[in-house]
Formats: sequence, C-alpha cells, structure tokens
Amino acid sequence: MKISFQKQVQFTKYIKTTLGLKEFNFLKIKGFDAPSYHIDVSDERGKRHEFLMVGDDNGWTMQGKDLPLWATGAEHAIIDAIKEEEN
Repeated sequence: MKISFQKQVQFTKYIKTTLGLKEFNFLKIKGFDAPSYHIDVSDERGKRHEFLMVGDDNGWTMQGKDLPLWATGAEHAIIDAIKEEEN
C-alpha cells in the first residue's frame, strides 16, 4: 500500500487597507475545478471576516457575504499576493 501526501498551501500576508495594515491568512482549497483560496482577516474589534477568492479565465473574484468595504477595497492587493505565491 502506497501512501501519498499532498502539501497544504497556506500563507499570511500583511496588506494595507483603509483601516491600516491587516493580516490576511490564505489557505489553498484543493478539489475545486478552479483554483480557490479561503481567506480570513480580523477587523479592529477582532471580528473575523472570511471569504473565497476563486480564479478562472477572466481573473480572480471575491466571494463572500457582508464583507466590509475595507476588505473589498483591498481586492487588487489580495490578488497580487495570490499571484506572488503561485509563481
């Protein structure tokens, strides 16, 4: 019996938002048809906000409910962080 392991890809990036520097935690999700990352970040009160970034031929899209404006405003920096990690 052969056992194989797949490396789990996770990383943290500090990204500047309108509220200041925030720590974004990335976890690559395996098993989706498209490349996907689960991302979580906390606000100034410690509340965690979670969302997905899903890639396709047209680029990356942010998917989540009730995301704060400071998180959606950092979408381009989040995409840059993903591209940097994947290269």
